[in-house]
Amino acid sequence: MKPQAIPPRTAFFTDERCFWHGGGNYALTLPVGGLVQPGGGLPENPETKRRLKNLLEVTGLYRELDVRTAPEACREDLLRVHPARYLDAFKAASDAGGGELGLRTPFGRGGYEIAALSAGLALGAMTAVLRGQVRNAYALCRPPGHHALPDWPNGFCLLNNIAVAIRAAQAHGLARRIAVVDWDVHHGNGTEAIFLSDPEVLTISLHQDRNYPLDTGGADQRGQGKGFGFNLNIPLPPGTGHDSYLEAMERLVLPALDRFRPDAIIVACGYDAGAMDPLGRMLAGADTFRQMTRMVLGAADRLCGGRLVLVHEGGYSEVHVPFCGHAVIEELSGSAIRAADPLAETIARRQPAFEWRQPVSDHIGHLADLFFGG
Repeated sequence: MKPQAIPPRTAFFTDERCFWHGGGNYALTLPVGGLVQPGGGLPENPETKRRLKNLLEVTGLYRELDVRTAPEACREDLLRVHPARYLDAFKAASDAGGGELGLRTPFGRGGYEIAALSAGLALGAMTAVLRGQVRNAYALCRPPGHHALPDWPNGFCLLNNIAVAIRAAQAHGLARRIAVVDWDVHHGNGTEAIFLSDPEVLTISLHQDRNYPLDTGGADQRGQGKGFGFNLNIPLPPGTGHDSYLEAMERLVLPALDRFRPDAIIVACGYDAGAMDPLGRMLAGADTFRQMTRMVLGAADRLCGGRLVLVHEGGYSEVHVPFCGHAVIEELSGSAIRAADPLAETIARRQPAFEWRQPVSDHIGHLADLFFGG
C-alpha cells in the first residue's frame, strides 16, 4: 500500500466576524471606575489579528495559503469541554446584550456565537489536518482560548478553543494522543486544568514566570492521577530573550515531544513574548517565533507525519504582532515571501549578554532534571 501523499498547502482559517468581538469598559486590564479613567480599552482588540491578515495580503503570502473558514463549534462540540450551565449562562447574557461572566472577559450581543466561531476555526483547522486535506494549518482565532476553564472564563478567553478541537478530534477517532505546545507569554492555565488528569494529552507551557495567572504555572504541577508527568510548565524569568527561548525548546520541549510520540501537535501560538508587547517582558523577536515554528515542524515531521496546527492566542503590539505572525506562517508554509521584522535590530541590541543568560540556562537544566530525571 502506497503511503498517502502529503497535501502541498498550508491552510489559513479566518473569519471577519471574529474581528467584531468586543465589549466592556476597560483601561488596559483595569475596569474603568473610581480613579481609573476611561481610555484605550482592553489590549485584546481586533487590530493585532486584522493587521496580521492585512500584512499577509499585502505581501502576497495570503495567496499561497489555502484560505478557509469553518462553522461555529456546535453545542455537542462545546459540551465535551464546557458544562451546560456555563454555556446556557453565556448564551443568555449574549442574547440579552452582553456582559461579563468571569475575569476580564467582556462580550457584547452575539458574543456567544463569535466565541463558538473562534472555537470552530480551531476545530476546522485540526480536522482538515487530521483528515489529510492540507499539510498543516493556522487558525486566526479571536477571542483567544487558553485561559478558559470549563466553567470560568478569564484572561480575555471565553471558550477553550484548543481543548474543543482536541476533544472533537478524539471523539471522531481522528487522533488519540495529542500534544499541546503553548508559547504564549502567559500560562495556559485553562488548557492545563482541562487535561490535568489525561495521559493522552501532553500539555507544555512556556511562559513568563508569575505573569498571569499569578497562582498557576509552577514547574511542580506535573499533572494528576493517570495524567501525572503529562503536564510540563516551563516558567521563565522576565528578559529571557531569543537564545534562551530556543534553548528551552531544544532541551525541554522537543525531548518531551519525543518521549510522548503524539499523533498530532497543536501550538497555542501567542505573540505576547514579543519584545514590544505591553503585557510581557520576554524580548522575543519575529525570528524567535520563526525558529520555534521550525522546531515544532521538525518534531511533527519526525513524530506524527507532519500533523501540526497553530492556533492564534495572545499578542498585543499592533505593530509587532503582524511581523511575528508573518514569520511563523512563512515557516509553516515554506514560502519564499518575507516581511522583515522592522524592529529586529532594536530587539537584537536589547538581548541579554551571555553572562545574564547563564542563570536562565542553569534554570532550564534544573527543569530538565525535574522532568526527565537527570
